[in-house]
Amino acid sequence: MQFVVELWIPILISGLACWVISAISWAALPFHNRLWSKLSNEDAVADALRAGISGAGLYSVPHGGAEGGKAPGLSEKMAKGPIAFITVLPAGIPNMGRMMALSVLYNLIVSVFIAYVASHTLAAGADYLTVFRVTGTVAFMAHGLATIPDSIWFGKPWGSYALQFADALAYSLVVGGVFGWRWV
Repeated sequence: MQFVVELWIPILISGLACWVISAISWAALPFHNRLWSKLSNEDAVADALRAGISGAGLYSVPHGGAEGGKAPGLSEKMAKGPIAFITVLPAGIPNMGRMMALSVLYNLIVSVFIAYVASHTLAAGADYLTVFRVTGTVAFMAHGLATIPDSIWFGKPWGSYALQFADALAYSLVVGGVFGWRWV
């Protein structure tokens, strides 16, 4: 854990900077809003979900239960469609303070792992560009590649990754810059 003591400043600065960039990207810029579509019968769908769910959680339609893909009638239901993976949050206004705090924590944890990799691959006094390349690459991997399995397995549109990669590029440039600037 010596790397945390030595690299706490770039960990803190880069983690907070990524959170600020993320907040600006999602709250102030309109790009991410285009990823979501409104249902033409939103109220009817919401009523059906309220009637059919047992609370917050992950749901699938159709659902194979304990039998998985061998459940009777599942193939027919899948062929008929729709196939959906639904995330249901608790009712009420989301606790933005909690969500923001968890987002900051996430970015700090990512920065700790970036520092860990950098501390084991870079020598003390390494030049700025070398530190920038290593830490920026690890940051891009963490932020840009982490959710690709959502498209592979759960149908997230591949086109949504253009924005995610743009965000990840911004994060990785900042992380690489901060670690390069504050490298010990």
